[in-house]
Amino acid sequence: MPELILASASAARRTLLERAGLQFTATAAAIDEAAVKQAAQREGAAADDTALLLAALKAERIARRHPAALVIGCDQLLVCGDRWFDKPRDIEEARAQLTALRGRSHTLMTAVLCLRDGQRLWQHVARPRLTMRGFSDAFLDAYLAAEGEGLCATVGAYRLEGRGVHLFDAVAGEHAAIVGLPLLPLLGFLRQHGVLVG
Repeated sequence: MPELILASASAARRTLLERAGLQFTATAAAIDEAAVKQAAQREGAAADDTALLLAALKAERIARRHPAALVIGCDQLLVCGDRWFDKPRDIEEARAQLTALRGRSHTLMTAVLCLRDGQRLWQHVARPRLTMRGFSDAFLDAYLAAEGEGLCATVGAYRLEGRGVHLFDAVAGEHAAIVGLPLLPLLGFLRQHGVLVG
C-alpha cells in the first residue's frame, strides 16, 4: 500500500481526511498561485481547468520528492459571474469580497487529483453552488469582528462550518467539497486503487 501524502497546508482538508480515518502526511507545496491564475485568465482558461492545474502543480511538486507515494493535490476557485475571487489579504478586502457576493450565487470549483510515479491516476472537479442572502451592513460588521483575520485563510472569506453558515440562503453540493476537498469521490478512488478496503 503506498504512502499517502496530502499536498496542502489547509487545516480544513487535513481535518476532513483525519475524520475519515485516513493515515497520511500533509506537506505544503509552495507555488505562485496568483501568477498561475493570472496567466490562465489571460489565456481564457476555464476556472475548473485552472483549479485542476493548480492542484496538479502542487501534487507534482511533492511527488518529485516522493515518487512512490500516492499524492493528493487540491485547489479551489470561487467564481461569481465572470469574476474569480482569491483569499482576501486583510479584513477590508474580506469586507469588499463579501459585499460583492451578497445577494448573489457563486460556484466553488473544487479540484482534486492523485499522482503516483509521475502519472496522473485520477482527477475530479466538484462544483458546489452557494447563494448568499442579502444581509445587512450591521450583520457584516458583526460577522467580520467575530471571525477576524481567520477569514483571510479562506477563499470567499467565509467558513461554512462555522459562523459563515449565517451568510447563506441556499447551499447545493457536498459539504466537504465546499470546505475544500471532494471527499466522497476521493474515497471512491482510494477504494478502487486499493488504498482503502472496498
